[in-house]
Amino acid sequence: MNIIAIDLGKFNSMVCFFDSETNESTTQLIKSERGYLRTVLKNIRADLIVMEACCASGWVHDLCQELGLATLVCSTHEDAWRWRNVKRKTDKDDAIKLARLAWCNELKPTHVPTIEMREYRGLVKHRKKLVGRDNQLKNSIRSIFANRGIPITRGRQTWFTGREFLEQQRKPLIDCSMEELWRGELDQYLTELDQVNDLLKQVEKKLDAIAKSDPRVQRVMQIDGVGRITAEAIVTAIDDAKRFESARQVSAYAGLVPRQYQSGETDRRGRITKRGPRLLRTMLVECAWCSLRYNQWSRVTYERIHGGKRVRRKKAAVAVARKILVMAWAMLRDETDYDPSRLLPDTSTAA
Repeated sequence: MNIIAIDLGKFNSMVCFFDSETNESTTQLIKSERGYLRTVLKNIRADLIVMEACCASGWVHDLCQELGLATLVCSTHEDAWRWRNVKRKTDKDDAIKLARLAWCNELKPTHVPTIEMREYRGLVKHRKKLVGRDNQLKNSIRSIFANRGIPITRGRQTWFTGREFLEQQRKPLIDCSMEELWRGELDQYLTELDQVNDLLKQVEKKLDAIAKSDPRVQRVMQIDGVGRITAEAIVTAIDDAKRFESARQVSAYAGLVPRQYQSGETDRRGRITKRGPRLLRTMLVECAWCSLRYNQWSRVTYERIHGGKRVRRKKAAVAVARKILVMAWAMLRDETDYDPSRLLPDTSTAA
């Protein structure tokens, strides 16, 4: 069996050619370019192409499928792919180990989304980055005035009714004296803030159009307290709902299950693992807090778990986030609509 293991890099990739019959391997450094890799793969015979999951594995997987090559994209979070006790780690060692683990069938395959879903997921992440930059700029503007004891409008009105005052304080940096350099900084911050807001509007418009034409997003939005942004994060992260066999699997994928340490009679549960998509986990927890105002079963679950103790409120919010994810996954898997009556306990009294 001829196995080709590729340790993908940003500019160069290390390729290991492994022959399972002779147990011999050779390595070659190649450019991480589509055309170059296509030439390499077309001129060799391979029974399996294996690579680790990373940013570049998507297009490499598509290229291998296009050439009709059997491909395995593996998860590097498994125990077989740990480098805790080694004293040397190189790209060559990584590629050789990847090939040998594939031969021993010790690698767990991971899901590779379609190119459309990868692009959709990328746009959702891009929106999150723009929102983060928007918040950074606003905080920087506030700090300019706070550091000089100048009061400005508080809250969201700073950027609406209070914008006129900000415009009066700005000044081109080239025209500022040494004592007025902060006005030049303010001018550049406001300019960038306007640019970010314009870009954010374009992204929101495109995402809104995609969401309206995607029945999966519309189905998840049926859940009380779940808006378009959270629904997009769920749909793009889950992709194919049938790839998860249970609610625990999808919860573990999002990193919303507790860590476990078990030895002998000791069985201790810790904090959540926080493995998997950070954006999905962040959006779910934010949605959980917001859903307490709109969703009755979320409020009931939240109050039941924290039991009136302040120290358990964050744990309760995470539990609600997990339930929202599991509910959305079940709806996507079964293609069913949201039914809140099935979530609340039956309080009717028997006749």
